[in-house]
Amino acid sequence: MRTLIFDTDIGVDDAFALAYAAKTQRLLGITTVFGNVSVHQATKNARLFCEKMGIVAPVYRGCSRPLALAPGTPAKLHGEDGLGDAFENTYSDQAPGAVQFIIDSVRAQPHEITLVAIGPLTNIASAINQAPDIISQVKELVIMGGAFGTDGHAGNVTPFSEFNIWKDPHAADQVLSSALPVILLPLDVTHKVLIRGEEVHQLNQPVLSAICRPYLAYSLAKEGFDGMALHDTLTISWLCLPQAFTLTESPLRVITEGIASGQTVRKLSALASREDAFRDLPTQRIALQVDAQAVRTHFFNTLKIND
Repeated sequence: MRTLIFDTDIGVDDAFALAYAAKTQRLLGITTVFGNVSVHQATKNARLFCEKMGIVAPVYRGCSRPLALAPGTPAKLHGEDGLGDAFENTYSDQAPGAVQFIIDSVRAQPHEITLVAIGPLTNIASAINQAPDIISQVKELVIMGGAFGTDGHAGNVTPFSEFNIWKDPHAADQVLSSALPVILLPLDVTHKVLIRGEEVHQLNQPVLSAICRPYLAYSLAKEGFDGMALHDTLTISWLCLPQAFTLTESPLRVITEGIASGQTVRKLSALASREDAFRDLPTQRIALQVDAQAVRTHFFNTLKIND
């Protein structure tokens, strides 16, 4: 069991990950960021979801826009409110600052805090920019983001780019090329762990069933699949079941402009090159293969409420 700061732009698959984390880890706090929804809505969503699920954790409000890009529009894949428009949400969006909370927490508990980031990496980049001393004090940073094309699993926003990285590529490039101890769970593995709509309902979790209806409807209409990938949930799967993942190590960068903006790239060759964008960068761990059945079994066994 780790002590987590859970950084999220909370939408449907984020909510599944948060429910899983609450059952298996020690939640120090939830930090919100723009992405699936505005940071205003994400803060309200985090409070609502915690109340509905009986999760006890303080919520902190984070960054509202990318480091360098103009603010974009929230995704509608998760419903207008990001949680499937399933519940009236009257919670306040006011909360203490997420970036300072991350800095203070890591300094107070050096080498004890695991950061889990399942939205744009703006809060994390802002924290290490303001307090570079915390880089060496973070236990690990587990990220859902990126895509490398393994088995055809490339971008989900552009042919190259995964959503979380694409929303703030400059923040992602800073974080992934830093000395933070990163474990990256890209679309290469998250697309391999699927849950059918009927399996969601078999969890006997009314809140999860309610919030995922628009998400499942979108998947059925666009992909012909009545189900969803457990994208963000795999960050918690890695903490619970690391033996289910096959990792590779490589320096990482993110392309920040042009048609490939938001693409995660890794060094593929040890051959010398005249211009080496990876020179002197630390290696990071990347999951490119997963035992999907083992991950699914642990997830179901953890979250299912028996009659």
